[in-house]
Amino acid sequence: MPFPHKLLNDGEDIVLDVRPHWMYFTGPAVAVLLTATLSTIVEVHFRHGWDWLKLASLVPMLVAIGWLAVRYARWATTNFVLTTDRLIVREGVLSKHGREIPLDRLNDISFHQSVFERIVAAGDLMLESAGERGQEVFPTMPHPAKVQNEIYRQMEAHRQRGVEHADAARQLSLPEQLEKLDELRQRGVLTQAEFDAKKAQLLGLP
Repeated sequence: MPFPHKLLNDGEDIVLDVRPHWMYFTGPAVAVLLTATLSTIVEVHFRHGWDWLKLASLVPMLVAIGWLAVRYARWATTNFVLTTDRLIVREGVLSKHGREIPLDRLNDISFHQSVFERIVAAGDLMLESAGERGQEVFPTMPHPAKVQNEIYRQMEAHRQRGVEHADAARQLSLPEQLEKLDELRQRGVLTQAEFDAKKAQLLGLP
């Protein structure tokens, strides 16, 4: 399911919307393959009779299929979204969990790939932000180097827009500057504390 556009702020656009790499399915897929093989071997060697053993051999395969179905549901409802203003992560099948990081709060983006992950174009993406969470790891990210580069590009574009807003603010009247500040606060570019400090500065308050 793609990230809903109705959750975007005014003037915000989606740049990337990715899900975990297909390696996310490795564990349950291998389990389905092994249990299916076991069930086939039992069926061939005990073709006549031993019905209870044949039925028992199906149980692990059904469990593995259920594991694969749950893993797919989690994959389909997980979004790693890069917009022009922030990073958003949403996950959850029945209950939803989400978190976001404004681009101007990111300090460092790195990734790690094993030899096999380099072959299949997957890896772990590590984000370090100026928040309570510190460093966050997003495993099984597809094409992590490309994602890293795109995040850096959007960070630079976001910084440049901030400079342009600051330049434009110098030429605006006081009410217009306050309106622009409030717009930045609503879009998540400024925190409430930053908004209050800049507002007090414009009004000449101590």
